[in-house]
Amino acid sequence: MNVLIDNVETNDLQTVLQLNDAAVPHVNRIDLLQLQWFSRKATYFRVAKEADSTLAFLIGLGPGIDYPSPNYRWFCERYTSFIYVDRVVVAAEARQSGLASRLYDDFALTALDSAAIMTCEVNIKPVNETSMQFHLRRGFRQVGSQTTDAGDKQVALLEKVL
Repeated sequence: MNVLIDNVETNDLQTVLQLNDAAVPHVNRIDLLQLQWFSRKATYFRVAKEADSTLAFLIGLGPGIDYPSPNYRWFCERYTSFIYVDRVVVAAEARQSGLASRLYDDFALTALDSAAIMTCEVNIKPVNETSMQFHLRRGFRQVGSQTTDAGDKQVALLEKVL
């Protein structure tokens, strides 16, 4: 695979939205307005492309962003310096190709001077065992959990020292 990782552009957002929709319930559904907001506010919003095809994306945040996600807020209440993976999605045809790892490594490199901890959450209800195993292999450890969406969702809150 000859994949380039680059900052998201406005013309990528529709494809990113389709990738995100295909990954629900492992990530929350969002709309185009929310993606546009992320493209302006996120600390990190990059896509992995091969030729003209967008195969993956990662949206990452630093502390202090006015973002109402209860999982992001959980980390904001407990950490002063961190980077947070809001969502990472890889197209079905590109899974197991290393793209998620490349995006995580790229995000960590961009934050080396500003944060020593990477954080994220993984669904444990509904279960996302593939994601949990990915994060454990990458050195993440569980530091908490919380239930959201009126009890329909539970997440493991994870951190990794960079």
